Amino acid sequence: MKMYIAGQWVDKSAKMPVLNPYDSIEIDTVPRGDAGDVDAAISSAVVGADIMARMPSYERYLIIKKAADLIAERSEEHARILSMEEGKTIAEARGEIGRAVQTLTMSAEEGKRIHGETVPLDAAPGTGKAFGFTIRVPCGVVAAICPFNFPLNLVCHKVGPALAAGNAVIIKPASDTPLSALKLTEVLLEAGLPPEAVQCVTGPGGEIGDALSTDRRVRKISFTGSRDVGERICQKAGIKKVTMELGSNSPMIIMPDADLDKVAQATIASGYSNAGQVCISTQRVLVDAKVYGEYLDVLKPQVERMNVGNPQAQGTQMGPMIRESDAIRVGDWIEEAVSSGARVVAGGDREGTLHAPTVVADVTPTMRISYDELFGPAVAVSHFKDIDEAITMANDTIYGLSAGLFTQNLEWAMRFAREVHSGNLMINSSPQFRADLMPYGGLKDSGMGKEGPYYAVQEMTELKMVAFH
Repeated sequence: MKMYIAGQWVDKSAKMPVLNPYDSIEIDTVPRGDAGDVDAAISSAVVGADIMARMPSYERYLIIKKAADLIAERSEEHARILSMEEGKTIAEARGEIGRAVQTLTMSAEEGKRIHGETVPLDAAPGTGKAFGFTIRVPCGVVAAICPFNFPLNLVCHKVGPALAAGNAVIIKPASDTPLSALKLTEVLLEAGLPPEAVQCVTGPGGEIGDALSTDRRVRKISFTGSRDVGERICQKAGIKKVTMELGSNSPMIIMPDADLDKVAQATIASGYSNAGQVCISTQRVLVDAKVYGEYLDVLKPQVERMNVGNPQAQGTQMGPMIRESDAIRVGDWIEEAVSSGARVVAGGDREGTLHAPTVVADVTPTMRISYDELFGPAVAVSHFKDIDEAITMANDTIYGLSAGLFTQNLEWAMRFAREVHSGNLMINSSPQFRADLMPYGGLKDSGMGKEGPYYAVQEMTELKMVAFH
């Protein structure tokens, strides 16, 4: 496929292959863009931003809603592309397409609801008959720097609100998974979006990302990815608005009154979906010592029964990781934990990019599999003696994106909600729960700002204060 810059589908002699993670077969190629391409994209986006800011919000609504409808009509085509380039199972891919349709639809609706408020200036001394109100205006050019793990829905979480708010947007898709974003660009143009309002630049993350981040014409950056890359972008961005959706090592606390069958099902659903490559995957399972052994006994056979293999085949429960190097890294971290006293209860083996779903027990907070972001198909199980220790363990991390608690005890639930340092707190659910309409974002090194169409529109607009005297 070609990339889209300045109203043209652009090809280059330098190419980047797009590989199927399961069998390493080349699906397609995309151009290897560079800083010059970014400059051309930004110049076009500046024009597009002016067009979008002048466009009535209802017209923006119609375009984004039509794009959502077109994706829904072609959902199976989009799901196949997504599954092949990312490696998630076809069932997971279909689920992501459905979510992307909802994300765009909600974004379209939110574009009709952007408003300010009156400000009672007469409530201040000496203001006389002054009358004040606020208005929200677009930021201008928005850079959407996107991850590989949800190559359509997480792009829609940036592009939908950006366009709804009246901005132009430059998409930088992940190098491993650019095809879904390019197909989205096609759909948006077909739906009637002005050609300058969207750009999609493919190429190396460092070069393209740096060029976007440092350019003063880009007024807003929305990034989803690792903590280290997010910090690099913030250092280079200068004075502009940023939303950072970064990493995590999400804890799931299991109290002694929890339904362990339900907890085991939640562990499998949230620890191994998309081969554990989800920002809010369950990584640290913290279990009350009184039910620790029983939980492992319930979980072990269910993990061992999981069907791992070709993501395009019906019935596959878990596919490959995005790259073999990542699967190797997961295995290394598991071996490192075992050498420090942990034990593998289930899984642990690897074949190419396919790493078996794995349960590692007797993990301590000093092990990398606990304190760092694994981003792979293994859960690290530890035990605690009471709610105080559980909360302390949950908070013993630089991250704070999502956390879960299983209990029927209201007091424990409220302490969890108040005291655990996390942007998303799930009670009787895994940390991986996300409804696309909710405010989604982390604390600490998990980032800043919120996604979810309503909240992202606020992030992608500026507030002006107007006073009449």
